[in-house]
Amino acid sequence: MKQPLFTRRRFQFASALVIGALLPFAVRGTVLPGLFAEPAGINALIGNSVAIAIAFWMRLSIETYPGIRSAYVILPTSLTGHGVIVVALLLTRLPYDRLALGLGFALHVLWLYVLYFYAQRTIQQRIAIVPFGEVSRLNQIGNIEWQTLARPRLEDTAGCHAIVADFATDLPDEWEAFLADAALAGRIVYQVKQLSESLTGRVQLDHLSENSFGSLLPARGYFHLKALGDFLVAVAMLPLALPLMAVAALAIRAEGPGPILFRQARIGHAGRRMTVYKFRTMRAVSAGDERRAAMTGKDDERITRVGAFLRRTRIDELPQIFNILKWQMSWIGPRPEAEVLSIWYTSELPFYRYRHVVKPGISGWAQVNQGHVAEVEEVHHKLQYDFYYIKYFSPWLDLLIVFRTIKTVLTGFGSR
Repeated sequence: MKQPLFTRRRFQFASALVIGALLPFAVRGTVLPGLFAEPAGINALIGNSVAIAIAFWMRLSIETYPGIRSAYVILPTSLTGHGVIVVALLLTRLPYDRLALGLGFALHVLWLYVLYFYAQRTIQQRIAIVPFGEVSRLNQIGNIEWQTLARPRLEDTAGCHAIVADFATDLPDEWEAFLADAALAGRIVYQVKQLSESLTGRVQLDHLSENSFGSLLPARGYFHLKALGDFLVAVAMLPLALPLMAVAALAIRAEGPGPILFRQARIGHAGRRMTVYKFRTMRAVSAGDERRAAMTGKDDERITRVGAFLRRTRIDELPQIFNILKWQMSWIGPRPEAEVLSIWYTSELPFYRYRHVVKPGISGWAQVNQGHVAEVEEVHHKLQYDFYYIKYFSPWLDLLIVFRTIKTVLTGFGSR
């Protein structure tokens, strides 16, 4: 199937350069003809072009993960690209045209949203399924029009964007030849496992799953680099976080008696026990069942009025910045569970302890996709998200989680 022009990456990049870089330069040059030859105008043209290239590269790097279909990724990547250029121009003290830079950013973002909404409204992705092996799970995934093939003929895939098959099963010879012909014809052929993971953001828990490098251990270079970055960001955030935490502490104290901070034993990296800090959001009540007391139910009657606000805005998590400064946690990673719950889940769910192979985080892939869970059935689903994060552990997935966390904080998704 011929890909529509508006969805082709080369067209998107080239058109963004024309609209976000050349058009502002031409408009400013028409109003002020001398700007064509001035360094300020030329620097603005180059700056907008490089900013568009940076934003495009970031989107290409992130879009391998589910969630990129959401329009909220466009603005942060564009803002990052243009922001880098503005900082570079300020540091080098090169002359630049502010209006051309601002207009370039606005037109760039506007054009990307036009392309996005056009694709969303007019294009329904269709994928052909080779009917052998573990492909039944695909029909449960929405937003895709699935077409199960009845015979190995390329002409039957007309109108399909791609083909998917289970390479792990023994395919009949004619279907093997069909897939080879499809590849030779330049058709996209997916493995069912990778496609399912990409569309759902979850890893099936039939067995431990290796990462893209064929190892159970996440990339150690990025692991240590991320830890250093977490620490430095925490140090930089302290001047902003401390006043906000002081206001939250005063609000908790004014609402009633009880400690301001809530401390809880949780399981962290490599299965080590640690104490996690949060603002207290509940009334202290006696609970005979320690496991049940560690869970937060929907509309939990223990949550205070101030606590409900702190939970909805995630301000209650801010004291965990000190866990990051102690090198126990990360900004992004699987959420650390209470020790009593972790012991229970480990006894009920296979491979649960594997989630401790990376540092736990304040926000994570499961939180932005699923929200708060507690029961074993829900935790099994959450574990699929955690394993997906571990398998595709990378700075680009972390960046996508940051973007989605911002949306989560603004909407209150998943809070209890």
